[in-house]
Amino acid sequence: MSTASDIDARRDLAAEAHILVVEDDGEMRALIARFLRQNGYRVTAVRDGREMWETLAGAPVDLVLLDIMLPGQSGLDLCRALRAKSGVPVIMVTARGEETDRVLGLELGADDYIPKPFGRAELLARVRALLRRARGETGTPQAGASGVFLCFAGWTLDTRRRELIAPDGTSIDLSGGEYDLLLAFCEHPQRVLSRDQLLDLARSRSAIGIDRSVDVMVSRLRRKIEPTDDSPAMIKTIRGAGYMFVPAVTRSR
Repeated sequence: MSTASDIDARRDLAAEAHILVVEDDGEMRALIARFLRQNGYRVTAVRDGREMWETLAGAPVDLVLLDIMLPGQSGLDLCRALRAKSGVPVIMVTARGEETDRVLGLELGADDYIPKPFGRAELLARVRALLRRARGETGTPQAGASGVFLCFAGWTLDTRRRELIAPDGTSIDLSGGEYDLLLAFCEHPQRVLSRDQLLDLARSRSAIGIDRSVDVMVSRLRRKIEPTDDSPAMIKTIRGAGYMFVPAVTRSR
């Protein structure tokens, strides 16, 4: 049962969040926007990629709810272009339930997906969860992780800022799912972790929910921290078992 403080916390989170809904179906767009506004969010609802870019150029956005089937540029194309420019959290909305669509969206940088038709409670839960993850407000932080610098092979993961710093000092942009996965690896280095364990440790089972999507997230993370995709040195695939994060990890505050 939610306490008064839980309800207040959700209201505070909603009051600060600006959600951009990109949906070409006018009735669906209006329904989603009205529902989110009723739950305290500031919402801008647009019908295509051109209007999406105009909105992003004019105001900060905390989360994008992006339909795959759009006129002109598809949602997948827009997700790819958006991820190249920004780390804003993205939830893909699809009328097609095929795993390939979901995996492709994740490969292109989406943080979550929700298939149509979806219930209002599920939509609200996914929006809240992704906003909490993006802001580092998980409610159940991993032991000792909050406010800690996790260092490995010259890299530094700043858990307070949710920021990854490369050995040359460059800040590396991570999606919410990539950050959660890397944090799980850093909290459990040099151990074989199954896909189920990684989903649980990354607190992403509700957002990802299928084994292949763990592989997608690992592939995306490798492209950002490995010298080469062909021979990964930090995240090793353990055939039939899962993955192992090879570097030793040290902590500092």
